[in-house]
Amino acid sequence: MFAQHTLESAPAASRPLMESIPGPLPPVVGRLAESPEMLGGFLHASHLFEASTLDPLAREVVVMTIAARNDCGICLAMHTGRLRKLGAGSELITALREQRALADPRLEALRAFTLEVLATAGDTPVDDFLAAGYTRRNALEVVLGIGTYTMSTLANRMVGAR
Repeated sequence: MFAQHTLESAPAASRPLMESIPGPLPPVVGRLAESPEMLGGFLHASHLFEASTLDPLAREVVVMTIAARNDCGICLAMHTGRLRKLGAGSELITALREQRALADPRLEALRAFTLEVLATAGDTPVDDFLAAGYTRRNALEVVLGIGTYTMSTLANRMVGAR
């Protein structure tokens, strides 16, 4: 249904975006390249999320929570790899993939907050999240991560990225 674009076959407006990605192009990028706006929007939003004050492990908890909730297999695979590179243990990775509570109370507060924001369309108190050591800025950064990776998981499922 959706082409797996290369630099040669992608729409002209997607090519500079694809060229900006270091290393081999992930297959997902080739499919999202069908829409330069989608690809550009995702790359920009993910860059902003990566620059947030949430630490790398916390960002991956947000991403994996969304990926598991939205059943995005390619997302789960890619971000499991990122978690391993960060030194995350198999217990944490398995719990995230299986949508179970996390042993680490701070990371569990983050996971629960992410799910609560999704379930309430953002109409959620932040007290427990703040009590776990996060900031109001972090709360808004979680919303940024939710937006970025909801966009990604839905698009990946639509284009058949597996």
